[in-house]
Amino acid sequence: MRADERRDTAVPPEDQLPPAALLFDALGADYEKAFAHAPAHLAALEWLLERLPPAARMLDVGSGTGRPTAAALTAAGHSVLGVDVSPVMVELAVRQVPEAEFRHADIRELSLEEDVLDGVCVFFSLLQMTRAEQSALLRRLTRALKPGGHLVLATVPADVEDVEVVFMGRPVRATSFGEEDLTGVLETAGLTVLSSTSTLFTPDHPGAGPEPHLFLHCRRR
Repeated sequence: MRADERRDTAVPPEDQLPPAALLFDALGADYEKAFAHAPAHLAALEWLLERLPPAARMLDVGSGTGRPTAAALTAAGHSVLGVDVSPVMVELAVRQVPEAEFRHADIRELSLEEDVLDGVCVFFSLLQMTRAEQSALLRRLTRALKPGGHLVLATVPADVEDVEVVFMGRPVRATSFGEEDLTGVLETAGLTVLSSTSTLFTPDHPGAGPEPHLFLHCRRR
């Protein structure tokens, strides 16, 4: 793919952008500063890198600024497509990780070929979707993996649906699953949860408090 084909430049007007795009457009590089060095995130990437074949084909869902996920994967010689609903995040990622391909798109609407990916990363990119949307997307992502391919997912585990929370000083509406229910969603999608890590992480942001984070390491059956 040529450099001028790396991203979709047709950005809709602000009043047509989904809430997640507006949030992350506003946060921009501050999000990377707050979260990119989270030890559990880096450990999950290491877990994945140890299991990928050479020159793996990867999908990064909610790729943000491209760091640390796409940057770590491309540095290891893998091919990465990052997808993000925020045009600002895509602009940052294109500049920061030119070795990867980034696309401004809503992953819920993106066509995904089946049985082609070696790995998928889903780091905190489901929380502004409904439970039905999260479940449907995880089924599609599983089908996009080759049998035996790996998926790593990170979320804030909580039994909440469409509640308002304050995130980095901004009100957002969030939906999530508790760990047991999310594990069930992943198993139903066709994944085996091989291991999990639960941790508390305090983002590097004024006034931020500790957040519960859950990382699930999965393989397609």
